[in-house]
Amino acid sequence: MSVEVEQDAHPVEPARSSRARDAGDLALRVCGGVLSVIATLVTVVLELLLAPLRIGGHLVGVSVPVVVVANAALGWFAIQTVGRRWALALPFATWFVTMAVIGAGRPEGDILLADTWVGYATVFAGVAVFAVQAFRLILSR
Repeated sequence: MSVEVEQDAHPVEPARSSRARDAGDLALRVCGGVLSVIATLVTVVLELLLAPLRIGGHLVGVSVPVVVVANAALGWFAIQTVGRRWALALPFATWFVTMAVIGAGRPEGDILLADTWVGYATVFAGVAVFAVQAFRLILSR
């Protein structure tokens, strides 16, 4: 008595070339970096618009928690999507330059980020979040 073993005859798909896989991976990483820069620009505008918010004539300071949460999320997103530690510099540089350029006064006297405690706290909190993330990346080596 002989036992015949049935073999599944599934067609074998040809493996994608490593070059195509590398190009797709690179495209996704670049898109992640570009998306983190665009998201940073959007959050900077939101933070600058929320900075002078007043209720009953008193500054609320709602931009400070917004900047902490947004910058932490942007830093994490950039590192995860790009896959490199240096990707933290993408949202940080974008945030800092945009905050310095847009937040500063214009010759006409328009100011989005005034010299108030909210303005100082927003800038300090934004830089501090990126500094903590960079420090944690250095320690994780």
